[in-house]
Amino acid sequence: MKRHNLNRQLSLEAMQRTSDGAGGFVETWQQLGTLWGEVRPRTGRLAEGEAGAVSVTGFRITVRGAPEGHSGRPVAGQRFRLGNRRFRIEAVTEVEPKGFYLNCHCEEEVAT
Repeated sequence: MKRHNLNRQLSLEAMQRTSDGAGGFVETWQQLGTLWGEVRPRTGRLAEGEAGAVSVTGFRITVRGAPEGHSGRPVAGQRFRLGNRRFRIEAVTEVEPKGFYLNCHCEEEVAT
């Protein structure tokens, strides 16, 4: 089994929607916990965002495994925070059949 270098302390966050009192809602991010992970870049591209062009870079973030449904297991739609950087989780897969490690396929967007 490959040894992973889990040397980055990441905050796992989930989006919470709360009523704004006027029939709409406000989106905020709530921290669920801290995980140690290995952050590896993949490919990048230029995309069109709400405020103009954004640079979108893919990352594979490897963390320790956790059972399905466990609060410490990342799921698509959540994000990792590393300082000022934000990594949106697109998909999560087990690295090997026993699930000791998880690969989180993430994207980081940076305004250009």
